[in-house]
Amino acid sequence: MLAHAAIRLATVADARQIARMSRDQIEQGLPWRWTIDRVTRSIRDPDTNVVVVDGPQDIAAFGIMFHADDDAHLLLLAVRPAAQRRGIASAVLLWLEEGARAAGARRIRVEARRDNDAARSFYSEHGYHERTIHDAMYSGLLAGIRLEKWLRPDAPTAHQAAAP
Repeated sequence: MLAHAAIRLATVADARQIARMSRDQIEQGLPWRWTIDRVTRSIRDPDTNVVVVDGPQDIAAFGIMFHADDDAHLLLLAVRPAAQRRGIASAVLLWLEEGARAAGARRIRVEARRDNDAARSFYSEHGYHERTIHDAMYSGLLAGIRLEKWLRPDAPTAHQAAAP
């Protein structure tokens, strides 16, 4: 199910909630790296899209995607537990992917914790392919998976992408 979510660009006033959601839902068990200052810098960065979906009282979901040349990197994506399983994450991801396409991205990269089966399944359902597994990827503590999705028809074949 794909939610009809009202997605908007984040403002600096949203930075505190985004940072706390990252700390509580994404970075749990790790050092807090997506602080209010870092989120604020991302919101102000012209090469980064930060979007939110408002909930009844707080932000229900957010996503942060960085664009560089023909490459995009989904840095963070989270949905509050009370709003999960309603298609909101899919709506945010598709919005960010469209922005990446419009910016000329050939591919989107993302990482997930190796033990996060829900995230790995979610990204797989949206056309992302697991490329590599890295032990101690997150602060030297947790293993992670690097995934990517090719957006343009001139993207390399799987064999070409794997070549050094």
